[in-house]
Amino acid sequence: MTSATSAVPGALDAGLAATDRATLIHPTLPAHRADRTVLVSGSGSRVRDAAGREYLDASAVLGVCQVGHGRPELARAAAEQMIRLEYFHTWGTVSNDRAVELAARLTELSPRELSRVYFTSGGAEGNEIALRMARLYHHRRGETQRTWVLSRRMAYHGIGYGSGGVSGFPVYHDGFGPSLPDVHFLTPPHPYRRELFDGADVTDFCVAELRAAIERIGPERIAAMIGEPVMGGGGAIVPPADYWPRIAELLRSYGILLISDEVVTGYGRTGHWFAAEHFGVTPDIMVTAKGITSGYLPHGAVLTTEEVAAEVTGDHGFPVGYTYTGHPTACAVALANIDIIEREGLPANATAIGDHLGRRLAELTGLPVVAEVRRLGLMLAVELTSDQEQRRPLPHGTLEVADALREQASIILRTNPYALVINPPLVFTREDADELAEGLRSVLSRTDPDGRVH
Repeated sequence: MTSATSAVPGALDAGLAATDRATLIHPTLPAHRADRTVLVSGSGSRVRDAAGREYLDASAVLGVCQVGHGRPELARAAAEQMIRLEYFHTWGTVSNDRAVELAARLTELSPRELSRVYFTSGGAEGNEIALRMARLYHHRRGETQRTWVLSRRMAYHGIGYGSGGVSGFPVYHDGFGPSLPDVHFLTPPHPYRRELFDGADVTDFCVAELRAAIERIGPERIAAMIGEPVMGGGGAIVPPADYWPRIAELLRSYGILLISDEVVTGYGRTGHWFAAEHFGVTPDIMVTAKGITSGYLPHGAVLTTEEVAAEVTGDHGFPVGYTYTGHPTACAVALANIDIIEREGLPANATAIGDHLGRRLAELTGLPVVAEVRRLGLMLAVELTSDQEQRRPLPHGTLEVADALREQASIILRTNPYALVINPPLVFTREDADELAEGLRSVLSRTDPDGRVH
């Protein structure tokens, strides 16, 4: 671990922090928090703040930066494209070569049935489009009453009106007035939370609950079910192997579309290009973003089957377009990013380093506050508890632990109220993984059942 240096004057750090406090509204940051970590540079799996201190990025920012920080190939791809054609829309009959090339590349990488592509600027936008497509698909088939969407508690699909409406955390609904109507939330397939399933098999319970919900609402009124293959915001919740095949089979028996939110799981994170390969289920609509450009530019892509695309385009076209749909510079960066992921074998590295990191983190389960380690590829979580037997979360949450990791071990990662969420860049090495494991051990061995770090 690298300690603070004097590479950048402290006055710069203090000045930026003061300006930040005076001007920026940060997501999730309470008003009383005055501390700031102002980052100014990065390389590989490392970032540096304005005081010159280096940190290990164990979060890939927000599960975004697959190829690591500071890749000159992506900067060159953006610069060259900006000189040639920085931006144009893809409305109507207008297109651009980079959007065409990227669409073709994505259909080659994705499950074979997903043959059509709609570009967005990110994951929440993608889920908004997926929800619109699902409802419009049924509407244009004459099933105008199919408006309901099934989602799951502890799901995260974005913070737009539709995407936030199907996100299963109360914080995205409380205080914001009426949310998206006709949404029903189901139990997440979270094996650690065995109290949710009344002693039943997790998949048996979830399938029976889904069937009961469909019959109660009426299958003729339900458009789609949306779900993350592995629940990211919930804390790398990996479902049982038979969960998605059985859920998909039941949905299709009722004519209900399956929307797979692969915003986090896509582009190599689970050891496959898309998690659909891991679970052996091809959705009707697949939403991707984040890793498509490794965050170097905002971008996303929604992939659909030919059947869905035919209905939503039809005689009148799909009536929804974003200003930046098919942005040529974003598409150029995405193509270069995918080249790096492919050339450097990063999906395979996610499996290999994920296996190693998973073994190292499993050693932490002997600590009193560590309940469980979950993993698929380089998508991991360390569930924390104040009571191993009762599986209670830490009374004060996980933020103090994350703060201590940043300040004492120079490690940046994400949290939810129950777990430390670890989604490192896919260029992570064994040395990075060992450093992360040792930093976690150092802090968690000093964490009491209230979540206070001593």
